[in-house]
Amino acid sequence: MLLLAGCAATAGPAPEPEGARLSPQARAYLSDALDLLQRDSLNTARVDWKDVRAKAFSHAGGARTPQDTYPAINGAVGALNDHHSRFYPPDQADRVGGDPEVVDSPTSRQLPGHIGYLALPGVNGSDRTYAEYVARGRAAVAGTDQAGACGWVVDLRGETGGGMWAPLAVAAPILGDGPLGGFVTADGRRAAWSIRGGVPYQDDTPQADADGVHPLAAASPPVAVLTGRGTASAGEAVAIAFIGRPATRSFGDRTYGVPTGNEPHRLSDGAVILLAGAAEADRTGRILEGPLVPDETIGSPTTKNADPTLETAVNWLVGQGPCKGY
Repeated sequence: MLLLAGCAATAGPAPEPEGARLSPQARAYLSDALDLLQRDSLNTARVDWKDVRAKAFSHAGGARTPQDTYPAINGAVGALNDHHSRFYPPDQADRVGGDPEVVDSPTSRQLPGHIGYLALPGVNGSDRTYAEYVARGRAAVAGTDQAGACGWVVDLRGETGGGMWAPLAVAAPILGDGPLGGFVTADGRRAAWSIRGGVPYQDDTPQADADGVHPLAAASPPVAVLTGRGTASAGEAVAIAFIGRPATRSFGDRTYGVPTGNEPHRLSDGAVILLAGAAEADRTGRILEGPLVPDETIGSPTTKNADPTLETAVNWLVGQGPCKGY
């Protein structure tokens, strides 16, 4: 999930430990990586940077090349304790923003009682991948809506993370125009999420185009949001966007627990630090931490023949005004 560029500024980096026997190249590379973590990490105020830097240089030992410092950088990333940041060496960096061979697209169908169902899987890749995901998802939602939908189930149990804006662009007609939430950096700066004309925005910047936007026939329908242990990162951002929406209730299990925005930072040799740099807040401004707990926890597991979470959500929807009588 990409967020605004730049995060919290803190006091200047601690001096490097004396006597670290690194080559100038390795020293500069490790120092730059640590400076990045200290400057932009969401958890920077919770970290003992003097200790982290000392341990990193000690771990790097007699490093001669940037590659020799990778274990030290990985250890420093772990010390952030945000459970979301990752270090990727150059040969693994294509995992961040690389195009998948097959795009797992959103699916939509009509359930009994004229209830629309939308499943949003996670997606990660280039702008082309996101555009394909959005186009297919918008078409699927439009088809279900045109068949007649009095309310909607939005299933985020398979939304395991990646980019947040593509799934938000697909869900935008169901969410409706208005504020959704936002990012909050360590120093309190905020960047707002919203929907305008069926398009998601961060502050005043659109995060998708308007091609294929289909306003729902029934404005402001009731919505049941499904979450589970696999709902993570971008999936949690989408779940947050529904918090505080009128006629909305969530069902299922708690989410994975990383409702933070992260951004890739490419180092000089092509390695990437995917760094959690912002917390996420709902439309009221409340910052969410740890796993998100649904309004109604469903203890029974989903099996091949039964989906208690979906069944409970549908039972709630059929009791809501627009869906009564179907």
